[in-house]
Amino acid sequence: MDYNTIKNYLEKQGKEDEPTKIDNLPYKFFDPFIIQGLHVDLIEHGRIICTFNVPNRLLNTANTLHGGAIASLVDLVGSAVIYTVGAPSTGVSVEINVSYLDAAQLNEEIEIEGKALRIGKSIGVVSVELRKKANGKIIAQGRHTKYLPVTSKL
Repeated sequence: MDYNTIKNYLEKQGKEDEPTKIDNLPYKFFDPFIIQGLHVDLIEHGRIICTFNVPNRLLNTANTLHGGAIASLVDLVGSAVIYTVGAPSTGVSVEINVSYLDAAQLNEEIEIEGKALRIGKSIGVVSVELRKKANGKIIAQGRHTKYLPVTSKL
């Protein structure tokens, strides 16, 4: 493949000073774009279980749930788990690791389970697993490490 084809694939199409439809999306639209339709089934100290039907907007070119959307779900659900243990903030991501094991199809119901592995004073670690609701087959396993802001003692 020639380099210009790759370059055109990665770069924004159009003139530099010409806004695109993407530029007109609302501020902070990304998180709601990913989790719209997510339903929380269980929430307890250090654990959250959600269900989610795979929407068309999150499909990749193979018509399966996009890996980036899976990573975002690991991020968002993992961050929510940190709140369940009483942390005042979820902090910032230090590392997200995702192992992709199977594909999820359009409208397939998946279950997302997040568990706190360790929430310390300055670091939180959670695991998030996505499974097919129908048979329990694992779609992806993620681990999310976050730096938690240290509260001042003053």
